[in-house]
Amino acid sequence: MEESKVDMFMMINNSNFPSMSLPSIRQRLVSMPDDRFATVQSFQFKSPTTAIIISVLIGSLGIDRFYIGDTGLGIAKLLTCGGLGIWTIVDWFLIMGLARQRNHDKFVATLI
Repeated sequence: MEESKVDMFMMINNSNFPSMSLPSIRQRLVSMPDDRFATVQSFQFKSPTTAIIISVLIGSLGIDRFYIGDTGLGIAKLLTCGGLGIWTIVDWFLIMGLARQRNHDKFVATLI
């Protein structure tokens, strides 16, 4: 893979992945074939900033969990009214990291 394409992808998407996984993502991108890179480049990764905004505004309804793909936990959070508010507050601190981790998992799944 061309270094310039990899650098462009990393500049655009580095905030969507955990910082600890950025070197391994870069290494995998460099070693992947061009046809796979087009697939990875077409993905829409979930924005951690959008996840925290959703969590603060309507997180007690579980919408933040639905946004990152945790449908089961979203339903549980909806039925318990955000765990009586406690779960909602905890998610304010966790949701950005969870969104980044989901993006990383999605990236790794495409390489397999």
